[in-house]
Amino acid sequence: MADPVRIIFLGGLGEIGRNCMALEQGVGKDRSILIIDCGLMFPEADMHGIDLVLPDFTYLRENAEQITALVATHGHEDHVGGIQFLLRDEHGIGDRRSTPLPVYGGALALGLARNRIEEAGLMNRLEMIAVTDGQIVEIGPFKVEFVPVTHSVPHAHAIAIHTSQGVILHSGDYKLDLTPVDGRRTDLARLGQLASTEGIRLLMGDSTNAEEHGHAPSETSVGGVLRNLFAEHAGRRIITASFASHLHRIQQIADAAVASGRKVATLGLSMRKNVRLGRQLGVLTIPESALIDVEDLDKYKPGEVCVISTGSQGEPMAALSLLARGENRWVKLSDNDTVILSSHAIPGNESNVNKVMDGLLRAGAKVVHSGIADVHATGHAQADEIKTYLSIVQPEWFVPIHGEYRHMVANAQLGELMGIPRQRIIVCEDGDVLELSDEGLAPAGRVPSGFLYVDGIIGDVGQGVLRDRRVLAEEGVVVVVVTVDTQTGKVLIGPEIITRGWVYAPEAEDLLDEACDAVAAAVERALSEGVRDVEALERDVRRAAGKFVNERTKRKPMIVPVVMEA
Repeated sequence: MADPVRIIFLGGLGEIGRNCMALEQGVGKDRSILIIDCGLMFPEADMHGIDLVLPDFTYLRENAEQITALVATHGHEDHVGGIQFLLRDEHGIGDRRSTPLPVYGGALALGLARNRIEEAGLMNRLEMIAVTDGQIVEIGPFKVEFVPVTHSVPHAHAIAIHTSQGVILHSGDYKLDLTPVDGRRTDLARLGQLASTEGIRLLMGDSTNAEEHGHAPSETSVGGVLRNLFAEHAGRRIITASFASHLHRIQQIADAAVASGRKVATLGLSMRKNVRLGRQLGVLTIPESALIDVEDLDKYKPGEVCVISTGSQGEPMAALSLLARGENRWVKLSDNDTVILSSHAIPGNESNVNKVMDGLLRAGAKVVHSGIADVHATGHAQADEIKTYLSIVQPEWFVPIHGEYRHMVANAQLGELMGIPRQRIIVCEDGDVLELSDEGLAPAGRVPSGFLYVDGIIGDVGQGVLRDRRVLAEEGVVVVVVTVDTQTGKVLIGPEIITRGWVYAPEAEDLLDEACDAVAAAVERALSEGVRDVEALERDVRRAAGKFVNERTKRKPMIVPVVMEA
């Protein structure tokens, strides 16, 4: 009887981002845990003040010494952006391991992940090991095979893990682009070979675009649209925005610029770093003569330059947002500028992107986005591609991953349509544990899987803090200050009410005076009854103020009582 393999889902099932899971084989201290990806998620609108959202690392922290390695499918932030936080002491595994963590992935994936890890000063806590297409690496009891797939970042991989329970295939993020920019297609031949020889015991497949019918357009189709736009806007300065990691898109923008006789300048730190990295690895081919420093833009006529900028998702401090607010140090917009947003808003970012577009238009620029022209092509397989993939892989078991719950349900329906029995398709959520044994695949419990919030530094924001922030944002705060003499039982000073977000104090003096009278009466009553404990008096203040505020305004701001002893 072969050892069972457990699959632990830590993030990415039910949301866009935070992609992280683990495979585990063995028992007790002899267990080996292989992490696949460790990504982050951008905060939602009601996560006030939050910078990033991470997976809950509790399970990994508790089993840090059993972790054999981490494998990265590709270099997007939602798959590798959380590695630096995993390596930290607080909440991560940093102080729980006696040896550096081996991290395997393509050279570009590791290069993109390295930026954040170096900034955090944590490079000594991991060992980066670059792999090539088709390479098989022995990692503990697992043989891990890196199968090339096409995605919106170069050198992405599917991961075929050869285990005691057969081949477990993690699709990674993929599409079936027959004409990719670099000619590197998804290796369907190898996937078919695995399916027809060893067989695919379990497929975990990307669900992001499972609801979208048909095939995703080829990335090269964007290049033709860009060339036409450059010709249409000849004589105008062109500023493009895309993901800094989308090097295929950057290549096509640069090709269109060079073909129209323009010089290329990068705007934004991550764009500059990634263009340098892409050229070093041979992923980007931009002539040195075509590159100029953004500081030298004014030396050229508008029609002679193209700026490639970060900030396509409307991030407040990114280069494009600063540009839209007129705060960019190097570039000032005018009515002779055309801005091309060569991207699509990540779910939850639509409002930020719209604000940036409004700012660009107010500055006089023309704005071209995916709603006007086909300047973006998704990197994720759509329904017909997923069906093709399933027909080739023919898995015994199928678990949809990567996407909101509705995306995974749609993917499960595609699996059933392609002949996988319904009882062999399992739709999971973050925290679920599955066990693959000789008998099949079955649920095997749950692990902690909540959101880990990052605000400046990790670990200082929990659900309680976030709940308080929501109250403050929606209802405001009322601070009631009163000074009492606990010896004589008299109110000496106050009550004084300070409020933010409840009512505007200069316009509500009568209301505030009534509130002070209500609180004073409650405090005096408590003192006359012999109450001298400060905490008890603060409870009375909170109760009296809260009752008054609710009855008079039907609002529920945060009430902060401050009782001081003379």
